[in-house]
Amino acid sequence: MAQLITSAAPHVHSGDSVQKNMLLVILALLPAFVVSVIAFGWGALITTCISIVACVLTEWCITKYMLKREPSLLDLSAVLTGLLLAMNLPSNLPWWMVVLGSVFAIGIGKMVFGGLGQNVFNPALVGRVFLLISFPAAMTTWPVAKGFATKYLDAETAATPLSYMKQAVAGHQQFELDSWLDSFLSCVPDHIMGGSMGEISALALLIGGIFLLCTRVISWHIPVSILGTVAVFSAILSAFGIGSGPLTHLLTGGIMLGAIFMATDYVTSPMAAWGKIIYGIGIGVIVVVIRTWGSYPEGMSFAILIMNACVPLLDAYVGPKRFGEVVKK
Repeated sequence: MAQLITSAAPHVHSGDSVQKNMLLVILALLPAFVVSVIAFGWGALITTCISIVACVLTEWCITKYMLKREPSLLDLSAVLTGLLLAMNLPSNLPWWMVVLGSVFAIGIGKMVFGGLGQNVFNPALVGRVFLLISFPAAMTTWPVAKGFATKYLDAETAATPLSYMKQAVAGHQQFELDSWLDSFLSCVPDHIMGGSMGEISALALLIGGIFLLCTRVISWHIPVSILGTVAVFSAILSAFGIGSGPLTHLLTGGIMLGAIFMATDYVTSPMAAWGKIIYGIGIGVIVVVIRTWGSYPEGMSFAILIMNACVPLLDAYVGPKRFGEVVKK
């Protein structure tokens, strides 16, 4: 009689893996990264390389020497965290600040919870918010985008569209972009040349988002609910003369990067469709509130982290039905 081999479910493998999904997200980020290099030159390359290397080394050291486990860097999660963190930073940030942010992102944002799949908050955003609170001046000093003519640390700086928006709100005025088409293509109007690496091109980010949707790495629920909520809420406020219009909100700051690449993180976002929609609506409302009435010009990072904390509650009440569960009528 042949020996029966039994194993736990699932019994059919879809071909998906952590490494494959992480690689697809990295590929989706490449158009925005290329645009940022074209805009900021060597600073973008240096900042990204330092961030990725620091994240990878931090995870390797913690896994090997503190958790006493075999390092699993081939899943590319640390590489993706480093890339996402760099996209949220000014390209002229001093190298040691980039290292600090990377160590904090991996060490506190990820490994302190037990590693991949167990973290509550998005690690890259944990690192960014840590740097923003610790070094607010450096994190809000933006280089002018002049390509490879832009020097790394000694760059000419300028204000961002969000800072102009915040000044307008403080003066009970409204700020709108001169040309939404120029802003969509480059996200940097001619007279406002500043921002993080991930704020340069909404078009490049949308191309990456479409790629992720086509490859089914992400679903439409979170990006659409975030962008739709921001558009509707800002339109209502703008109708009453408060803040800026929908296009200005959508095409400035980290809205696109956050909605497509940060909020959709598997580990820190809800599992069920309705949970994702509620999660996205919450992020959209919070980011507009912070941008309009908060102290910081940008609110995307804080909005995502706040809603990350609500994910266990959403999964508990709006979570998917367990396989085989009997629904009580």
